[in-house]
Amino acid sequence: MGKARIYMDWNATAPLLPEARAAMLSALDCAGNPSSVHAEGRKARQMIEAARRAVARLCDTLPAHVTFTSGATEAANQVLTPVFHMGRTPVCVSRLYVSATEHPAVLSGGRFDRGSLCVLPVDADGLIDLVALDAALAAHDRALGLPMVAVMLANNETGVIQPIADVAAHVRRAGGLLVVDAVQAADRLPLSIEALGADFLVLSAHKIGGPKGVGALVSRGEVLMPAPLMRGGGQEKGHRSGTENAAAIAGFGAAADMAAQDIEARMAGIAALRDRLEEGLRTAAPDLLIHGARVPRIGNTSLVTLPGLKGETLQIALDLEGIAVSSGSACSSGKVGRSPVLDAMGFTAEEGALRLSLGAATTADEVDRVIAAFARVVARKRLAGAAA
Repeated sequence: MGKARIYMDWNATAPLLPEARAAMLSALDCAGNPSSVHAEGRKARQMIEAARRAVARLCDTLPAHVTFTSGATEAANQVLTPVFHMGRTPVCVSRLYVSATEHPAVLSGGRFDRGSLCVLPVDADGLIDLVALDAALAAHDRALGLPMVAVMLANNETGVIQPIADVAAHVRRAGGLLVVDAVQAADRLPLSIEALGADFLVLSAHKIGGPKGVGALVSRGEVLMPAPLMRGGGQEKGHRSGTENAAAIAGFGAAADMAAQDIEARMAGIAALRDRLEEGLRTAAPDLLIHGARVPRIGNTSLVTLPGLKGETLQIALDLEGIAVSSGSACSSGKVGRSPVLDAMGFTAEEGALRLSLGAATTADEVDRVIAAFARVVARKRLAGAAA
């Protein structure tokens, strides 16, 4: 009997946690609509509110500041809008500033038109150019509306951690709003919306061991909120209409409970395995490039390039060896090819890159098996290339 496959694509999606599965099955057995006032409806509502409290704890905020959505993409499209309300008073946001390495859900600009979107450069390590941010904010015309800045906390491809507290200080001085994509940071870094200085956080359940199809928009308060994206029955305090997916939300809550526990100790162990992996890959291929390695990264992520070998070629070869990895982001319907993130960092080689992302279930034996398989694949591909 062959060895079990090895999963090293946790940044694409984390395996469903047993706790999340159990919470979902319990919710599926509840027949009530969460908006109904009878006992069955109240039971469904209790499950949702328990999950809301768990997500709030994960972000160090109040449950009232959590709005559930169908995922991070919807949450991003909800908050990236030129129309906000402070109570009943409309507030205009006239321009959106995003870093060049953002996820496509943010880089596309949400509900802003293309003329109101400004893409800010990053350096060779993938860190946002704060001088360029300052210049853009200084040139912003406040008479037209507020500026909004959207920057991810941890990059989905490189794992690079942005200096969000520094970004927040610049945004505050300009009187703007700060949206932080915390999708890859949740479960890997301690999260506090207040400590980050963010006005809004975007989260996704399936990145932390919850189900796919549910996420959250977390706000600093309840006074200034974006105009709803989904209108209808007024669920989620009118911020996101539509009958709540109680089972998915319950699974999200269970995953959030687990994610909030022992983050630093858990990630120290995962980071040690990631470092062991990178050392082994470099031994097998000394010319290997590790992107973002000179700056802080989340401890589970490694994005590598091997000169002369395409990332998708390595991905397919490793898949045949029983190892699941990614050639960059897996959020674009299976697309492969050049990485926009690496392009923004000034790395324009045609090879593309290979992303390996670890999780809580990754073992040292799996890491060593990946290193051995990588060495075999590289030796085989380079021998074939030399023969050609």
